[in-house]
Amino acid sequence: MTESIRRDGEYDTAYQNPYQGAQQHVSAPVNPVNPEWPPRPAHEPAQGAGGGGTALLAPPVAEPAPAPRKRTRGPVALLAAVAIVAAAVGGGTAYGIQELTGKDTVVTSSTTTSVVPSSKKGDVAAIAAAVSPSVVEINATLSGGASTGSGVIITGDGEILTNNHVISGASSIKVTTSDGKTYTAKVVGTDSKKDLALIKLENASGLKAATLGNSDGVQVGDTVVAIGSPEGLTGTVTSGIVSSLDRDVTVSTDESQGQQQQQQGGGWPFEFGGRQFNGDTGSSTTTYKAIQTDASLNPGNSGGALIDAVGNVIGINSAMYSAADATSSDAGSVGLGFAIPINTVKADLATLRAGGADN
Repeated sequence: MTESIRRDGEYDTAYQNPYQGAQQHVSAPVNPVNPEWPPRPAHEPAQGAGGGGTALLAPPVAEPAPAPRKRTRGPVALLAAVAIVAAAVGGGTAYGIQELTGKDTVVTSSTTTSVVPSSKKGDVAAIAAAVSPSVVEINATLSGGASTGSGVIITGDGEILTNNHVISGASSIKVTTSDGKTYTAKVVGTDSKKDLALIKLENASGLKAATLGNSDGVQVGDTVVAIGSPEGLTGTVTSGIVSSLDRDVTVSTDESQGQQQQQQGGGWPFEFGGRQFNGDTGSSTTTYKAIQTDASLNPGNSGGALIDAVGNVIGINSAMYSAADATSSDAGSVGLGFAIPINTVKADLATLRAGGADN
């Protein structure tokens, strides 16, 4: 048996108008939105001589529907929409905002942003593939020789972080990217007390910027990867672990002292544990807290990237241990390398962009 249900606002077509009789009945269409009750007669009843005719109430006037609210459009709405999408894609946030605003900004992460797929965490091959395009070789021409080091691209238009000792006293700087292209670079700012420098490529665009991570979250035993150009071997990848934190490393701030050592083929002179390595640091020195790693570092790795298991740059490689009596021919990594924590670098970035602390 089928049950018939009458909904509110529906009326039976067999309904009889109470006004029919003397008048001819005319069916009034039913308004499903605001139906009249009872239906309005086709003609007004005639008024009697005494004005005693029946007064009919006028049907209620339907209020106009409110105008639909316009959707907000423009930059605010667009950025809000991007923020929602960016929250879903994680590591794409900074890149997405950069594309929308047209600004070449540094990509940074205050938390763990996965540059490589989560399934590839700690995979050296995946990390190398993701970050190698952001690491460059730097060749600086000095007054009496040359210096070779590495650098990390931090903006798509060619801002590059490196060590101050790599470009200190250079009359010209050439930079080679991972795809073999060579650019001329100019020094933007230097900070010899932190052994940091910022250089800028000329006529560069579309470069892949590295993601600067959070060195405060680094722990002893964490997997790390180092990428640089030791002995001019561009794009060399090594791996290891963080072997210690907050090591006091003392480096020379004397330009001529470092140039002399580099021209002899050795690494930048530094002090560690009360001993000097790679030559005499001289009388003008500065000390910083470093990340210690057993990832193999050799001359030429200076200024390159120390990277965590998910592809964030957590340090700028700056010094390597070698035996005190080692010559340039037998100097090499013995599993003690040091990197400037990336949070130290980020805190100094605005100063470097403004010309550096040495100006």
